[in-house]
Amino acid sequence: MDLHSLPRRYPVAYASPGDFAKNTIRILARLGYEILSPEGFEKVRGGVAGDTALRPDVFLVDEARLSELPVDDLPVLVLARSEVVTDADSRIVGVMKPPVGMHDLYRLLQQVLEDRPRSTPRIRTELAGLCHHAGRQWKARVVSLSENGCLLRSPEPVPLGTRVQLAFEVPGSSSVHIDAEAAYQLLPDVGLVFSSIAPRIRELIAGYVAESLLRADPAEPCLSQ
Repeated sequence: MDLHSLPRRYPVAYASPGDFAKNTIRILARLGYEILSPEGFEKVRGGVAGDTALRPDVFLVDEARLSELPVDDLPVLVLARSEVVTDADSRIVGVMKPPVGMHDLYRLLQQVLEDRPRSTPRIRTELAGLCHHAGRQWKARVVSLSENGCLLRSPEPVPLGTRVQLAFEVPGSSSVHIDAEAAYQLLPDVGLVFSSIAPRIRELIAGYVAESLLRADPAEPCLSQ
C-alpha cells in the first residue's frame, strides 16, 4: 500500500488531543491530513517544508478558543460542545461535537478541501476475488477497497451498469459476499459500488481499512509537536 503520493494537507488544530477520538489523528495523517498544533505547523513551515509561504488548509477549533484564531480567510471547522454555535464568524463551514471520530472528520475535510471528495477512506489491496454474473463466475482481484466499494481488476469485461456478486476474504476475518454495480472505469480497472451491504459486513471492511492504515504508520502524530 503506497500512500506517499497523497498530497499533504495541514489542518491546524486549536484544540487538545482529547477532542479527537482514539487513532483519528494517526489515521488521517496516513490519508494526507497532518493535523498539527499552531506550534507544530510553524516547525513544519520553517523546517521540513522549508516554505515560509506555506499556509494551513483549514482550522480545527475548540469553540472556546475561537478568539485565538489569527486574522485569516481560511475555512474553520468548530469542535462545539453546545447545541448551537453562536459565533457569527463567516469562516465557519462546519461544526462537530468532540471527541471527533475519524470517519466524520474525514468526510468534512474531503468536502471542504477536495474537488472530488470521497465519503470514506480507501486503501490499496491485493485481495483475490470471485465474481458471479448471469450464471457465470470468474476470478478477479480487488486492488483497492473502502467500505462503500472497490476497484476491481478483472480478466472479464464488466460494462458500466452491470450488477455482479463479488466474494473476497477480509484478511484476518472471513469471506464476504456483496452485491455491487460497475459505476466507473479507471483503466484497466472497474470501480464497483457496493449495494445493500449488511451493517456487519460494512463494519468488518471499515475495521480492516482502519487497521491497515494504522499498521502502515507506527508513529503516533501528536498535537503538541
